[in-house]
Parts: sequence; C-alpha cells; structure tokens
Amino acid sequence: MSNRMKRVFLLFITGLFMSLSAVTSTVSAQTGGSFFDPFNSYNTGLWQKANGYSNGNMFNCTWRANNVSVTSLGEMRLALTSPSYNKFDCGENRSVQTYGYGLYEVRMKPAKNAGIVSSFFTYTGPTDGTPWDEIDIEFLGKDTTKVQFNYYTNGVGNHEKIVDLGFDAANANHTYAFDWQPNSIKWYVDGQLKHTATSQIPTTPGKIMMNLWNGTGVDEWLGSYNGVTPLYAHYDWVRYTKK
Repeated sequence: MSNRMKRVFLLFITGLFMSLSAVTSTVSAQTGGSFFDPFNSYNTGLWQKANGYSNGNMFNCTWRANNVSVTSLGEMRLALTSPSYNKFDCGENRSVQTYGYGLYEVRMKPAKNAGIVSSFFTYTGPTDGTPWDEIDIEFLGKDTTKVQFNYYTNGVGNHEKIVDLGFDAANANHTYAFDWQPNSIKWYVDGQLKHTATSQIPTTPGKIMMNLWNGTGVDEWLGSYNGVTPLYAHYDWVRYTKK
C-alpha cells in the first residue's frame, strides 16, 4: 500500500470512528440511566409537568401544571379538578429523558370513580418524531379491583389484558411494574408475575408518563363520568433499572 493510500485509509477509519462516536453520544444523551425517585420533592432534572393543552378526542380535560404536586406525605399527587361548570383540569407528569429496555416500577394508589383513568406508562410518538410505541399500566376508576395492561408498537395496539388484583388498588399503595426486553414484556403486581407478551414488542425508547384524566365518548370502556371532583391519584415512588 502506498503512503498516499495509507493516509486515505487512516482518514477514512478516523472519520468512521468519529461518526460512530457521535451516534453513540447522541443515543446516550437521549436515553436515561437507572434512577429511584421517592418524591420527597419535585425533581425538575427528572420530570416535567404537562400544562395548558388538551389531548382532545377521548380526553375531556386540560392538563394543568398545578394539578401535579408533591405533598408533605412524600408522594406525588395528580389531581382532577373543575375550575367552572362542566370544565375539567387534569394532571400529567412525564420524564425529561427517554428510557429504553429495563424494569419500570411504581408504587401508587389510583383514583376511584367511573369515567376516569390513572396510569403509569412509557410513550413516544409522532410529536417526538418517532413511531408510536407505548407500554401501559392503567387503572379504570370504575373498577379498581382490576388493572389493565397494554402496549403499542408503531401505532398497533389491541393487546389489552385485564387482571383481577384480589384487592382494591384505590385503598392502599401497591407496587406495579413491567420488565421491557427486546423479546418480551412482563408485568408484575407486588413482585408477582401477572402477564407476559412476546410478539410485536416495542423497540423505541419513550418517556416515563403518569396521568389522571376523565374521558368522553368512551363510556363502554371507562363508564360514564359523573363530574365528581376533586379526585386524586397518588404516587409514592418510581424506579427505573436499566438492563
């Protein structure tokens, strides 16, 4: 190999290495590492509050930052309130960073009332410039003796699984979790495996989300919301373990 060819080859290798390093740095910057948050205070390095807009369609409320708070009991509380007749505000908390494969855990107590949802999930979608990938733990307030698991991959859902808990989740904190891996999602309640999915598993890192909202036009799913406020969902702690 001539000296000129050696220089060209070295430049190529150097450029390739720099490109790969840049990609690795970008991925690292976009996906967060393991953490535990006991909600002793509101950590703006981890979380942000949805504020001033509505998701529309089935969501019959506006997200308000004031409806996300950390209480003196050392918990995060999401509120569903009514500022005026037939107008509703709700709460949503989301992570600043996105997170990929790993174990997602929450200790929480959902709100109890027909027509509402309390949740813990991961989400990414078109507003982030990504496919719609989502993994859900949802409590339908009409029957909090059950929990609903679900997931979406590139916008395709219909993977709902409703599990009888054997207790009323609205009466006390319990630990709910899902372990997201390349070939499976496993959902747990108080450390006990309750459901496993192995097909069409999501691949895109998403934000960790928690919200409380009231529905409209989805009575068959949620039941009819009767306008009762205030309602609260309580979150004792959240933990993510990267795998």
